[in-house]
Amino acid sequence: MVRYGNFGSSFVYQRPVADLLWERVPNTLLLAICSLITTWAIALPLGIQAAVAQNQRSDRILQLISYLGQGTPSFITALLLLFLAQFLTPLLPIGGMTSLDFEDLTPLQQMADLGRHLILPVLALTLSGFASLQRISRGEMLEVLRQDYIRTARAKGLPEQRVIYVHALRNAINPLITLLGFEFATLLSGAFIAEYFFNWPGLGRLILQAVFAQDLYLVMASLMMGAVMLILGNLLADLLLRWVDPRIRLDDLN
Repeated sequence: MVRYGNFGSSFVYQRPVADLLWERVPNTLLLAICSLITTWAIALPLGIQAAVAQNQRSDRILQLISYLGQGTPSFITALLLLFLAQFLTPLLPIGGMTSLDFEDLTPLQQMADLGRHLILPVLALTLSGFASLQRISRGEMLEVLRQDYIRTARAKGLPEQRVIYVHALRNAINPLITLLGFEFATLLSGAFIAEYFFNWPGLGRLILQAVFAQDLYLVMASLMMGAVMLILGNLLADLLLRWVDPRIRLDDLN
């Protein structure tokens, strides 16, 4: 009889592979979603500011920051954060997902403890990914700000903030949302660096250990999980595009 969802047993852990994956996937999803939100919250406003202040001092500073961010490997960023964390311990813990006395804490204290453990790995992923998103958002905003309807909106006397954040941003954000699906899958596959350095019990760290130990079944199941996440990320991006852009109709696909 064929058993669906049975990926076999891990050679190293001597446990079903599916159980190992389902234990680690929520941890990596939490890390990836927090990093994605933080990256967009930083990169999108900076990209808009750089486009509005094109060729000014602030634009040049932001371009320099984006070049440094893109040129710095993620493991270097993680090492620098580890060096910084040694001066902030125990304010910013660097090991594991929770503290040793996590079970004895109140629910509010547990959330605060989890949040403190999230700060460094989220920063490691955010600093590695925000630079490219900032440059892309700047380029898209510059292209939109040159359009005739933007000049018309300004000629009508609309407030500058409304022109930028309503008329320009809504038309510039579509390509960025398209990249969201790929970024989501990239975060899941690239989180192993942050998980390894900060001892985060996630899927990326599990895959890395499986590769080193040549745990064949676990590696194959992890690769399939990455493909599933890529599909789900692109589905999410398509649904967001449908919600943001009213010109897109699902009926047109028929």
